[in-house]
Amino acid sequence: MSAPNPALGLRYFRRKAIERLAVGGMLLCAGITIFFLVTILGYVLYRGATAIDWEFLTSLPLPPGETGGGIANALIGSALVVACAAMMAVPIGLGAAVFVNEFPSAGLGRFVRFLAEVMTGVPSIVVGLFAYALIVRPFGSFSGFSGSVAYAFIMIPIILISAHEAFRLVPDSLREASLALGISKWRTIMRVVLPVSSRALLTGVVLAVSRALGEAAPMLFTAFGNPYWSLNLGKPIATVPLLIYTYATAPYEDWHRKAWAASFILLVVVLITSVLTRAFLRGKSNE
Repeated sequence: MSAPNPALGLRYFRRKAIERLAVGGMLLCAGITIFFLVTILGYVLYRGATAIDWEFLTSLPLPPGETGGGIANALIGSALVVACAAMMAVPIGLGAAVFVNEFPSAGLGRFVRFLAEVMTGVPSIVVGLFAYALIVRPFGSFSGFSGSVAYAFIMIPIILISAHEAFRLVPDSLREASLALGISKWRTIMRVVLPVSSRALLTGVVLAVSRALGEAAPMLFTAFGNPYWSLNLGKPIATVPLLIYTYATAPYEDWHRKAWAASFILLVVVLITSVLTRAFLRGKSNE
C-alpha cells in the first residue's frame, strides 16, 4: 500500500477551509441584511402603527399647527397616479421586451437592453426633473398626469428587463411547435409565449409598481401635492410619498407621527400586494 501524499492532503484541507470561510461569510452577510431589514420594519411598525386610526385613513389633512386629520386624499391620489403610470408603462415595457426577444436584432437588441439597465440606475429626482421639463413647463401647471409620466419612466426599464428574462426562459421548442402548425408569429407570441411566462411577467409588474409607489422625489416636480380632494389628474394631486416628505420635514410633532403612520401604510400596501401576488401565482402553478 502506497503512503498518502502529503501535498494532496494539504490541498484538501485548504479547499475545506476556503469553503467554510465562504459559507461563513455568506451567512454573515445574510444575517446583517436580515438584521437591518427587521430593524427598519420593526422601527416603522413601532412608530407608525400607534398613530393609525379610522380618522387618519378617511379624513383630509388639517391646516398646519392643528392636531388631527388624515391622509385619505393622498391614498386615493397615489392609487390614481400609479394606476395611470402602470397603464402607460406595462404596454411599453412588454412591447419592448417582445421586440428585443422575439424579433432579435443583434445591435439594436443589445442597445435597448443596455439602455434599460442604465435607466434603472438613474436617480428618481432626475426622472422628476425630466418629467417637469417634458410635461409641467409646456402645459404651465403641475398635475397628477406628469407624476404618472415620471413613475412610468421608472417602471418601464424594470418591466422590460424582467419581461426579457421571462421570455428567455420560454423553451424555443414551444415556439417552433407553434410555428410548425402554421400559426403566425404574433399569435404564437400572444397564445404561447405570454401565457407561459405570465407568472414571471406579473412578478415584474408588481416589482415595478412597488418601486414607483415609494418614490417621493419625482412628485416634488410633477404632482406637487394638494391638501383637498382631487381626482383630476390634470391638476396637482396629493400622493403618500410626497405627504411623508412634507410631514417629516415640518416642525410639528403631530405631522411627524402622521409621517410615520403614512410610512407604515405604504409598507403594508407593498407587503400585501407582494403576498397576494405570490399566493395568486402559487395557486396558478398548482392548477
